Amino acid sequence: MEIEYKYLNEVNSPSELKKLNLTELKTLTDEIRDYLVDTISKIGGHLGASLGVAELTVALHYVFNTPDDKLVWDVGHQGYIHKILTGRKEALKTIRQHGGISGFLKRSESEYDVFGAGHASTSLSAALGVAAARDFLKKKFKVVGIIGDGSMTGGMAYEAMNNIGLLKKDIIVILNDNKMSIAPNVWALHNYFNEFLANPSYNKFRNYVWDATGKLDKKVGDRIRHIAAKLEGGLKGVVTPGMLFEALGFRYFGPVNGHNLVNLVKILEEIKDFSGPILLHVVTEKGHGYRPAKNHHQKFHASTPWDKVTGETIKKSGGTPAYTKIFGEALVEICKNNEKVVGITAAMPDGTGLDILQKAMPERYFDVGIAEQHAVTFAAGLATEGFTPVCAIYSTFLQRAYDQIIHDVAIQKLPVIFVMDRGGLVGADGPTHHGSLDMSYFRCIQGTVLMAPKDEQELRDMLYTATLYKKGPIAIRYPRGNALGVEIKPLSRIEIGKGELVEKGNDAAVIAIGSMVPMALKARAELLKESIDIEVVNARFIKPLDGELLKDVFRRHKKVLTVEDNVIAGGFGSAVLEFMNQQKINDVEVIVHGLPDKFIDHGSPEELYAELKMDFNGIASIIRELLLSKEKVIN
Repeated sequence: MEIEYKYLNEVNSPSELKKLNLTELKTLTDEIRDYLVDTISKIGGHLGASLGVAELTVALHYVFNTPDDKLVWDVGHQGYIHKILTGRKEALKTIRQHGGISGFLKRSESEYDVFGAGHASTSLSAALGVAAARDFLKKKFKVVGIIGDGSMTGGMAYEAMNNIGLLKKDIIVILNDNKMSIAPNVWALHNYFNEFLANPSYNKFRNYVWDATGKLDKKVGDRIRHIAAKLEGGLKGVVTPGMLFEALGFRYFGPVNGHNLVNLVKILEEIKDFSGPILLHVVTEKGHGYRPAKNHHQKFHASTPWDKVTGETIKKSGGTPAYTKIFGEALVEICKNNEKVVGITAAMPDGTGLDILQKAMPERYFDVGIAEQHAVTFAAGLATEGFTPVCAIYSTFLQRAYDQIIHDVAIQKLPVIFVMDRGGLVGADGPTHHGSLDMSYFRCIQGTVLMAPKDEQELRDMLYTATLYKKGPIAIRYPRGNALGVEIKPLSRIEIGKGELVEKGNDAAVIAIGSMVPMALKARAELLKESIDIEVVNARFIKPLDGELLKDVFRRHKKVLTVEDNVIAGGFGSAVLEFMNQQKINDVEVIVHGLPDKFIDHGSPEELYAELKMDFNGIASIIRELLLSKEKVIN
């Protein structure tokens, strides 16, 4: 049944939003919440953070002249309501689906999306860049950076704030504090005090005092100014939690209730024309206005489809455990037998499976917040004292700590274990979350070991092997999603750099890595129907390669396909070609198959892999072409 909306159907842009009065605006905000819950419950997506910024988003577009004024959002999953208000209300029904709109902000999608962001803590640096460009061009638009939902735990935010304060640029920073970030709720006097501070009458009086004392005798005037400054600073330091922001060069206002729309509009109107860096501290509630999301923050941060009334997830029947769960349970098993092993996550306990360790052995679990750089160097420090830290960080998030991996871990040959979930194409979150680079960026670091399991048992064995390896950093990467359902056996050590021949064949060989091994086996089954008999090799290791196994394959086969769910440049196939060059093997036709040199958009993994010819049908078609080729080609 279609929900009837009084105002939402008529609002498709900020200009239409501005036609409403404040009472109508409050009704519209309730309608937007209903529309958001109704839409996202059917298709899945990020919900809690967007519900929490409903009033804030409406107020920002109501007060500021977007898109001329620039709103720079941190972590695009706060931006669903921003999308609704900027011409993408109907398109929201396609969000994160193949061919639909992005789940994050995307510059190519809308002129209102000033800066794309799928990772956290970027908004303030980007906002400063926009403001600096504005001043170079002598333009007059406003720049607002909206940060929160944990992003203030990232050091990059403070680096940006320090620079903004030093440059004294006209920027308004909105701190969306939803208790998942830096501060708890504070007492009501703060709201009253900061409304007073933002009031034009107060600021007019403040400026009058400064002007008047300037006309007095210098000693008397300076003394009065000094006393007034101490009084103002002392009051703000005592009554507000803004001392840090004031020290960084910001004029601080807040905290204010982020769900009082009328008050938000009033305060934004009052501060929007202030000069210099301004910080407005807005306290919101993640999931506000929808009880299931309020009560289950982590579940409704991002969810698959659910029942809108009960909040219960619509589960598919059957299914195997997720790789994430397999890893988490294996780590607990290892920790129980090895007191030196600890787990580290960067604000993603559920996403990485470390919540299992957190519940079972909380003293062996560390969550450092959205601070991947710190996580890696923290792990390095633990390793210097004989501990075995397991750093569980998504493949794309670990990119943010690349210097630390090299400088703090690899150069010192410290045995830190990197567990990279979300290797390969992850689906609906798109290019900011696809783990398409890790084989390339990790493989080139000197003295490292990198492996990828073909199934859940191999993941368990690789993790166990990693905890026994003491020569330097070692990494495991595996895909998002459910495991294959193979029999779980006791943990077993794998020989470093040793692959396996899974299925012998006569016509051609496929050397696959990680999740591409079962895909190659499916392709083999398909080709056998046509009497094409291919060999399937599980490389296991991207670095070091199993040289003896490769030489054996190249002796027996003159047509070989390498398959990886990583970009071709610098990845697994490149490593095989480098090996062939070193060994002077030049009589084998090799096709390197992997992700192309472009960012892959969002969609289900099944859709994306099929489109890229990386599903079993695609692999089979490439084998057919390889067997038909008569000329030697090395890609």
